[in-house]
Amino acid sequence: MTKKYIILILLFSVKAIFPCTTAIVSGKFTKSGRPLLLKHRDSGFEQNKLMFFEDGKYKYIGLVNSEDKLGKEVWGGVNSEGFAIINSASYNLKPDSDTTKLMDKEGIVMKLALQECATIKDFENLLLNMNKPLGVEANFGVIDAKGGAAYYETNNFTFNKIDANDLSVAPFGYLIRTNYSFVTDKNDGYGYIRYNTANELFYEAAIEDNLSVNFILQDVSRSLKHSLLNVDLKKNIEVSETENKLILFQDFIPRNSSCATILIEGVKQNESPELATLWTVLGFQLTSVAIPTWVKSGSELPKLLLADNSGNAPLCEKALKLKEELFPVKLGNGSSYINISKVINKEKTGVLQKLKPLEDNILNKTYEKLSIWRDEKHLPKEEVKNLYNYIEKEITQFYKNEFDK
Repeated sequence: MTKKYIILILLFSVKAIFPCTTAIVSGKFTKSGRPLLLKHRDSGFEQNKLMFFEDGKYKYIGLVNSEDKLGKEVWGGVNSEGFAIINSASYNLKPDSDTTKLMDKEGIVMKLALQECATIKDFENLLLNMNKPLGVEANFGVIDAKGGAAYYETNNFTFNKIDANDLSVAPFGYLIRTNYSFVTDKNDGYGYIRYNTANELFYEAAIEDNLSVNFILQDVSRSLKHSLLNVDLKKNIEVSETENKLILFQDFIPRNSSCATILIEGVKQNESPELATLWTVLGFQLTSVAIPTWVKSGSELPKLLLADNSGNAPLCEKALKLKEELFPVKLGNGSSYINISKVINKEKTGVLQKLKPLEDNILNKTYEKLSIWRDEKHLPKEEVKNLYNYIEKEITQFYKNEFDK
């Protein structure tokens, strides 16, 4: 066999890599005193949506691939008890001795957890009692309404818990996982550069007491920092809007394969679990905005996040159409090159720069309402519906006026 054909076989035998970036922050260290759970999702499924479910012990909202019409797999979410879960694929957890063929069942495990678990202890018991092999190789991140916050590095047969409340492993109250796990010393896995970038961002925020929803949504999930190259494209912007400047866009936290972000802000231990908030960014983080949702609102979630007659979520569609303009090279490895002048520029007309005031408005309006609801210790469904309507109107009008989308 020639060397040429050996290379081709190797290329086509490599399994798909889904390079998510995730984080957990203990409520003891956040600005608000509430735990935070992040999943910056990368996937081959560009089209994502939210779904509301009543098919288990608890009601829940989950992130779902748009083509999964029945919601058989969930890629992160929160339930009525304030329990939330996310994952990142790990590529160094499976022992060489494990010849199991079953794999890629993480979405099924997370759906089951949202259906059945109220606490992280419930999740531990779920992992212990499920039939083996599990068909997973993942870092599962979970938080609950009792202050629990931990990763479970899980393979087909075992798991290892890493507690965000344990100062010996999380001295600043946060944990980060990309696409490798810490329980093993195997030098496999992916996302080492993204981990370092996220760690630098979180450490700086921790010492400034800025571990918050705004920080994670806007400074982490939309970071343009590259720790290996020691560059931050958001700083000292010199590119003009007219330059059409292409750059290699690899190993940043957002990347061409990024398709959604979910960020769950949990509750303090004396608060009602119904106040746990799920923030969702659909489509592509650099061309989309975050929308808050709550399980108590039931199936009446913002229509921008739900599948319409096309089967896709309208916000996802708008964001993906804008994304196409940022990645103009369609041949060969063109998807690795972004027109950075369309994202940010010194005239401040880049897509990301235009969207930030819109998202700031959504964040501010939401926290005005949440402050009242937390004082009242409940979530008024009619007021939530009014907030959804306000946010949807603002987003729809903005995309039409600014981007003709």
